Amino acid sequence: MATGETRAEETPRAARWRLRIVAFVFLLIAAGVIWVTNRLLTERFTETTRNRAEVRLALYTGNIMSELQRNSVVPLLLSRDPMLISALTSRDYSQSSQRLISYRDEIGSAQLLLLDASGRSVAATDRNLLGSNHRAAPYFVEATRSPDTVFSVVEAETSSFDFIYSRRVEIDRQIIGVVVVEVDLTKFERSWASIADAVMVTNSEGRIILATEPRWRGATIETALATLSAPTAIERALQQATADWGVLPADAFTRGEAAMRLDARVPFQGWRITAFAPYASVRERVNAVIALEIMVFAILLAAAFYYLSRRAQSRSLLFQRESAELRALNARLQREIAEREKVQKTLEVAEQTLAQSSKLAALGEMSAAVSHELNQPLAAMKTYLAGAKLLLQRRRPEEALSSFQRIDDLIERMGAITRQLKSYARKGGEAFEPLDMRDALSSALSMMEPQLKRRKVAITRAVPRQPVMVMADRVRLEQVIINLLRNALDATKDVAEPTIDLILSAGETVVLTVRDNGHGIEDLERLFEPFYTTKAPGDGVGLGLAISSGIINDLGGRLTARNAASGGAVFEVQLPILGTEVEAAE
Repeated sequence: MATGETRAEETPRAARWRLRIVAFVFLLIAAGVIWVTNRLLTERFTETTRNRAEVRLALYTGNIMSELQRNSVVPLLLSRDPMLISALTSRDYSQSSQRLISYRDEIGSAQLLLLDASGRSVAATDRNLLGSNHRAAPYFVEATRSPDTVFSVVEAETSSFDFIYSRRVEIDRQIIGVVVVEVDLTKFERSWASIADAVMVTNSEGRIILATEPRWRGATIETALATLSAPTAIERALQQATADWGVLPADAFTRGEAAMRLDARVPFQGWRITAFAPYASVRERVNAVIALEIMVFAILLAAAFYYLSRRAQSRSLLFQRESAELRALNARLQREIAEREKVQKTLEVAEQTLAQSSKLAALGEMSAAVSHELNQPLAAMKTYLAGAKLLLQRRRPEEALSSFQRIDDLIERMGAITRQLKSYARKGGEAFEPLDMRDALSSALSMMEPQLKRRKVAITRAVPRQPVMVMADRVRLEQVIINLLRNALDATKDVAEPTIDLILSAGETVVLTVRDNGHGIEDLERLFEPFYTTKAPGDGVGLGLAISSGIINDLGGRLTARNAASGGAVFEVQLPILGTEVEAAE
């Protein structure tokens, strides 16, 4: 009897120990799953946050470069404005300020000034600045010393910086005034401040010239970060513990939150842009998933205890009822998990849509210039790729390699074009080289080959057999020829039998004539003005001929247009032949 009672006592005790071991193992598994989940999701969400911050940083850089490039051509155009030149020579400035105001409304610059040769403001979009003296200002001094457009960063009295383009106005090499264009970059500070990132732009000396925090301007990055209020000892301990648990290597603490630091180069005068992206969103997303896991484990643990307690009371009917309840509970959890996953996917789609919309908004500012120059190389690359595919299918790899080489040349050309976009208003003397005008014409026709074949335009060429040498920038000269061919192609869009004549002649000067049988030119006087176009909205912005005229002037020649007697338009590019005196080229 005693032996039986002892065995009866040991059986519940062993069961309790088994239950404790199972519970302990369950807790270990739960802790391990939560730890692994925390580490993996933190790394994943941190990388996602870093990638998104890098994309935003690239968009910020693109916004700055777009604004600078858009305003860099304005001083050149204003320095050649007949009305402003006449005002400086006659000293009659009654209409000059209104002229500058109309330009500012079209261009979107922050401020336009016209200074006379002594540095006095004689016309301004802000009439409060009329009569002010800028003789000692760096933008006036540098503009009088340089024949090109100069850029200056001037520190204002209000702990901010002014970004200014300036260019001198001259007649017969005599300086009669200076055109000043102020670029509004502070609007980017306001747009950046609406996002959680802390953003700053530094110049080549390491000083902050743009920042979402006004007190950072003028200081270095290290000094700016040191001005932030230091956390208390308890806050530092909590931040360190949070960083260790979340595997978040904080680069800095901004606004009391751990943040990662991202740097990028702004391709302009050694500028750099720095952004601090907070980790708060990463921690919140990871904690949401961990909370869900803890809830699931807690529910499972509670259900297990409930199941064991109910089993002790009834092993038949109650067991089935508990199973049904557990299945219902599991179904509800499945639905909740499915709903949470659906909401998560919806949020990801919304974030991707927002990122894409921001990207398109930034790129839209650059599309006018970029699309003008890159459409032709892209169309040619598509044609060469199709040809290479066909050659490979026909087992002719040697000829396919030739197509790939052409594609590689086009990629190099596109890179050169993008580097040239910010140089439309500058002279590119360093890129001049002797070249055969016939080669430039052939290269431009090769670029336009897909459009010409698609439109079935008849091309007639008359070129000399001997080389026609000029001193020019190959890429910019080919851009001019492509723009003229594209205009001729658009002009013959409604003609039954479109024809384009190309005539190259060499005498005292080199003359390239592009003639079409289209509808002709309606307004010859405004033809080369920027943003003047007769095309439908979306087909052009009126920059092609203005840019082409500026390029030809930089090469020491001139671009003219007229209507042919038999109908159609005639454009002539006149360049000095190699060996003659060309001051602009030199």
